Amino acid sequence: MKRRDFFQIAAGTIAAASAAAWSLPSLSGKSSGKANLKLGTQHGDSDDILKVMAAFGVNHICAVPPSSGEDGDWSVEALQRKREHIESFGLKADALRLLHPTYITKSQIPNVMMGKSPERDREIDQVCQMIRSVSRAGVPAVKYNFTLLGVVRTKPTRDRGGALYSTFNYAEAMPENFSLTEAGRVSAEEYWDRITYFLKRVVPVAEECKVKMACHPQDPGLPEEGFRGVQAVLSTVDGLKRFVEIMPSPYHGLNFCQGTVSEMLSNPGEQIYDVIRYFAGRRKIFNVHFRNIRGGRLQFEETFPDNGSVNMVKAIRTYKELGYDGMLMPDHAPNLDVPDGNGQAFAFEYGYIRGLLEAVYAET
Repeated sequence: MKRRDFFQIAAGTIAAASAAAWSLPSLSGKSSGKANLKLGTQHGDSDDILKVMAAFGVNHICAVPPSSGEDGDWSVEALQRKREHIESFGLKADALRLLHPTYITKSQIPNVMMGKSPERDREIDQVCQMIRSVSRAGVPAVKYNFTLLGVVRTKPTRDRGGALYSTFNYAEAMPENFSLTEAGRVSAEEYWDRITYFLKRVVPVAEECKVKMACHPQDPGLPEEGFRGVQAVLSTVDGLKRFVEIMPSPYHGLNFCQGTVSEMLSNPGEQIYDVIRYFAGRRKIFNVHFRNIRGGRLQFEETFPDNGSVNMVKAIRTYKELGYDGMLMPDHAPNLDVPDGNGQAFAFEYGYIRGLLEAVYAET
């Protein structure tokens, strides 16, 4: 498939999703009147991507970091050039992907997450310097994670149109549970100690620089007793509540992955809206990965946004009602057995979110 053909298909998808969304029923709750929901992207900032996003009307971006190695140019000048380049396409750099401190070390798991002193202090100092540079370059937020396990999945499953859905079935994953990671056994207490050590050093710098620190939860939700020897404390809603309370700062909060949080719930189709209310009501949601799943805790599939357990219309209304001011971004998308199938799936997701935004803001 030629690139122009893909763009034509993607644009048609957006138009169709937008037209369908305008027929949605009226908003049942009251809006705070302060919401500023933005369609955003996080999947790169190459010129080709920026051109397509600008054409789609996706005007906000979580940009990629300068490098994934120690030698990346995190100078104020380099970050400012990146921001200005993004702006030249009509997009605004709302955030930068800091991820976790693997961006400052070539080891598989950084010392700050392994709890190794004094090596972790050097890494944290570098993170603090990155935050200062991001601030001086005019980028208001960074997103990161603090996970030892990465994204845990099992064999994908097929659904609508033969699309491959990323899947997690804990029963199938159990054999891996007995194979320890490089981190070895990590108790909940040890994990919380490492998180707290990091936050107490970094959040005051973020607050001083007025840079929001948005942490992504552990994907997926995992048993409290642990997985592969690690008690993943950021894989439950209660864990996320404790996390945001460690440092009472308006610059310490969540990259609220709605899909991941749904994976923590036994019945996300009923429970996710109250979780959104809890964190959005406390202004702890800094950006949103707006995706859907089918299923729930320990067994789920990542679906197209219109094909899962969560009512995405109700979800987006909840963000609006709570006055959320930030990006709604596609996160993961199914794979299709066609040329650039994943890209076409993402195009559908951008169009779907844009259609919902137009519909919800048209309601009175």
